[in-house]
Amino acid sequence: MNTGFFRWLGAVGLGAVLALAGCDKVAMDSLKPGVSSEGDVIAALGQPERIWQEVDGGRTLEYNRQPYGIVNYMIRIAPSGTMTALNQVLTPEYFARIKPGMTQEQVRYILGKPAQETPYRLSRTVVWVWRFEQIPSLKKGFYVTFDQSGRVQSAAEGPEPDGPELRGGR
Repeated sequence: MNTGFFRWLGAVGLGAVLALAGCDKVAMDSLKPGVSSEGDVIAALGQPERIWQEVDGGRTLEYNRQPYGIVNYMIRIAPSGTMTALNQVLTPEYFARIKPGMTQEQVRYILGKPAQETPYRLSRTVVWVWRFEQIPSLKKGFYVTFDQSGRVQSAAEGPEPDGPELRGGR
């Protein structure tokens, strides 16, 4: 048997799967905390949406999958250049970290870039929304309202942005 042919066929099949399903899952599975480098992360996922400088000299790479995705990743890189953590942050655990009085920058650091930012002139507020999946097939939104000074006024889960619950009339 020609094992080279089967290896080639396997590589072609993997390429097709990546193209069809998106490469996040496979790329994420290839990254290992304590082993993968910042270069490995960028090679697997491309350039991040934003790079956050940490006080210890490390960095956090923000990989945003909004507005239509349901995940955002924050990947921590130690000062040595080694990946130490890979977190999908659109989860109840991270939502619970959002507290009244936090700034927009603090919220962005925790959750990444939102899917939508909507200003409301009369109330002088801005609402940021992230799409996420609570359980398989149940898409929802996490809504954070900022007051006129850019501080969190409230935060809560709600219906999916642009979902049927918010479309109104027939």
